Amino acid sequence: MEFHVSLIGRGEKTGQIYQQVKAAIMDGRLRPHDPLPPTRELANRLSVSRNTVSAAYDRLTAEGFVTTKRGAGTYVSTSGFSQPPQPADGSGPRPKPVWDTLHAPQHDHSPVRYDFRAGLPDAKLFPYAAWRRLLAKQFTPAAIGSLEHDAAAAHPKLTAALARHVGVSRAVRATADDVIVTNGAQQALDLICRVLIDPGTVVAVEDPGYFGPQHLFRSHGAELVGVPVDDEGLVVSAIPAGVRIIYVTPSHQFPLGVPMSLARRTALLEWAERTGGVVVEDDYDSEFRYGGRPIEPLQNLDRAGRVIYVGSLSKVLLPTLRLGFLIAPASLRPALRAAKYVSDWQSNRPIQGALADFIDEGSLARHIRRTRKEYQARHDRILTVLRRDFAGLLEPRPVAAGLHLCAYLPAGLDDVDVYRRARAAGVGVYALSPFRLHSPGRPGLVLGYGAIALSDIDEGLRRLSACIRPDTMRR
Repeated sequence: MEFHVSLIGRGEKTGQIYQQVKAAIMDGRLRPHDPLPPTRELANRLSVSRNTVSAAYDRLTAEGFVTTKRGAGTYVSTSGFSQPPQPADGSGPRPKPVWDTLHAPQHDHSPVRYDFRAGLPDAKLFPYAAWRRLLAKQFTPAAIGSLEHDAAAAHPKLTAALARHVGVSRAVRATADDVIVTNGAQQALDLICRVLIDPGTVVAVEDPGYFGPQHLFRSHGAELVGVPVDDEGLVVSAIPAGVRIIYVTPSHQFPLGVPMSLARRTALLEWAERTGGVVVEDDYDSEFRYGGRPIEPLQNLDRAGRVIYVGSLSKVLLPTLRLGFLIAPASLRPALRAAKYVSDWQSNRPIQGALADFIDEGSLARHIRRTRKEYQARHDRILTVLRRDFAGLLEPRPVAAGLHLCAYLPAGLDDVDVYRRARAAGVGVYALSPFRLHSPGRPGLVLGYGAIALSDIDEGLRRLSACIRPDTMRR
């Protein structure tokens, strides 16, 4: 690699070169066996004599920092003298106070043999050959087109394709002009925060609920309140006074899995119209429905322009593609597009173009049908085993859609302890209690079936059962 040396002022050049190379070695930027630039090359780059560089190298060699191999150049020595830079003393800039309470999660990246973690699709089911073919078409000068800053706008073919897709599959009312493409659902929520949330804005969320949006709302200065969820979904009558925005997952509540009843959806829309509130509807995995009637989205029922619909293709395709979108009332669209522009000047046009073709040629619909069949088999198998072998240990909640289900543990068990024991046994699950904001509730586990093979389910659940025996209950 090219090593950076900066000569400042009229000071002694040999000493500056020596000090900067030594510092790079001491703090680990230059590692043992890394080559230094040849003396002639570095001298030409710095506009100094070769003797100046050679003198600096000679001093480093004499002190044991580098070694010279005849005909092969100069290399960092193998001696263990690397000393990483000392941490700052805390006198530097400080973030806003909210960032003292919000932190990036410390994930345990050690693999688990039996992976029941929620929210993960099966990467093995992704249609790689078809995707490579469509993506290759996008990597041409004609397809990429202009690289001007207005490229923050979405690929026009994709907005039209997404409008058709959600119109047919979810009865969402939208045209291409209504769709704003984002880098995943989390960016869609961030744009909403930028446009609607001031410090102190009261935002309501489901309790229990998904903590990703909760952290995002708080980071923008929102005051967060939890609203309980029962067997009909969000308890609309429990929304506190003063709430301006409410975030919901009505089609398949996360993590409990319950759909919001029609009566509750109607009541929520009436609340929004009566109070001037905004409903953010996250329709995150409704493509995978295994029984019962499809749940009509709030956006379709909304006649007052109070619902912002957020969609994602992370569960359908791959999370790493970072493909999401939102459909908002006309009054908010200019501000949301401006927020997208100021926060993200360039959209990923090749990925977006490939997705547009993927939808238009029918590949997305075929992929959803194929994966839905596979996920339903896993869903059905987990329920069969739980009902057969887990009586008194796990009580699964009924669920007809999505990539996860929730099951209650006996009262008195600590679901976080069960989670830890399960992980030690090679089984990945989520505990239910960390998803609760305020409301108390039964301990439980959240079991995903997107990432685990059908053939691994029985053994994975057998191992899980050993981690939740009644004799582990607290007396």
